[in-house]
Amino acid sequence: MFRTEERNTHFRSALGLAELIYFSTVRQVRKTHRNAFIGLFTNIMQTVVFVAAFYLMFSVLGIRGSAIRGDFILYLLSGIFLFLTHTKAVGAIMGSEGPTSAMMKHAPMNTAIAITSSALSSLYIQVLSAAVILFVVHVVWHPIEIFKPIPTIGMFLLAWFSGVAVGMVFLAMKPWLPGFASTLAMVYSRANMIASGKMFVANAMPGYILAFFDWNPLFHCIDQARGFAFINYNPHFSSISYPLTVSAVLIMIGLMGEFYTRKNASLSWSAGR
Repeated sequence: MFRTEERNTHFRSALGLAELIYFSTVRQVRKTHRNAFIGLFTNIMQTVVFVAAFYLMFSVLGIRGSAIRGDFILYLLSGIFLFLTHTKAVGAIMGSEGPTSAMMKHAPMNTAIAITSSALSSLYIQVLSAAVILFVVHVVWHPIEIFKPIPTIGMFLLAWFSGVAVGMVFLAMKPWLPGFASTLAMVYSRANMIASGKMFVANAMPGYILAFFDWNPLFHCIDQARGFAFINYNPHFSSISYPLTVSAVLIMIGLMGEFYTRKNASLSWSAGR
C-alpha cells in the first residue's frame, strides 16, 4: 500500500513538473510577441531573408557549382535551418531566467524549469518555421525530396542540442562575467556565419582550410545532415559522435557552473549594472 502511494506521489509530482514546464514554455514563446502567429511569422521571414540572400550571393558570384548536385534550395535550407536552430538555442538558453530573477520567488519555479522551457520554446519555433517553409516550397515552387528524412531530422535536433550545450556554458559564465559572456556569445554567433560551413561542402574543402571548421560541432551536424538529405553526397570529414560528445561535455560543465552559481547567487550582483 505504501509503495502504491509512493508511486502515485511520484507520478503526480512528475505530472505537475511537466505542466509547469509546459506553461513556462508557452510564456517563453509569447515573449517575442503577444500574438504567437506574428512571432512565428517573424521567425519565418528571417529564414526567408537568409535563403534569399545566400541564393543571390551564390548566383551573382557564380559558385552554385560548388554546392552538392541536386536541389539547390534544399542545399541552402539544410544549412540555414540548422544554423538558425543552433544560434537561437544558444540565445534562448543564455537569456533564460537566473536564480535572482523575480520568477524564482514563486515556490514551484526553479532555474531547471526556466532553462528547459527556454530550450523547448526555441525548438518549437524553429520546428514550426522549418515545417511551414518546406511545405510552401514543396507546394508552390517545386517538390522537396529528402533521401533519409528521419536521420536528417535527427541532425536538426542534434544542432539544437549542441546549441543548448553551448548556451549552458555561457549561462553559467554570465552572472560572474556578464559583459565578457555577452561579447563572447556574440562573437561565437558571428563566427558561426562562416565556421558553421553552411555555405561550403566539407568534401570539397582543402585540408588546411578544413582545420578551421573541424572544431565546430555545428559544422559536423550540417555536413552529416546533407549526407542524409542528398542521395549523392557521402560526408567523409565529419561525424555524428563528435558533436554528441562535445555537447554532452559542455552540458555537464554548464550544469556544474549553473549549480555553483545558484548556490552563491546574490541580488546585489546586478545592483551596480
